[in-house]
Amino acid sequence: MIEALACGTPVIAWPHGSVPEIIEHGRTGFVVETLEDAVAAVKNVGRINRAQCRQVFEERFDAQQMAAQYEAVYQNLVSGVVPRPAPAYAGSQAANGAVRG
Repeated sequence: MIEALACGTPVIAWPHGSVPEIIEHGRTGFVVETLEDAVAAVKNVGRINRAQCRQVFEERFDAQQMAAQYEAVYQNLVSGVVPRPAPAYAGSQAANGAVRG
């Protein structure tokens, strides 16, 4: 999925695995529940801004960003900060929520 976003390609996927955490419904693609939803998403994929898909990738998944996020996790572990469980959609703000353990 992130490879598609890196290329500016919207993603249409069922809400399994990491899909709800990666795809922003209506912004970087569509998270669908049924075959009919998938067919409708294909018809509406032109509404997704491809440049925005690439921008979201750069904000959340480029090598520097990923390294910074891993570093923050390791720093939190060392300092005793326990991360909160991610919400159903773990947007970029979700990485900021943590509590002291």
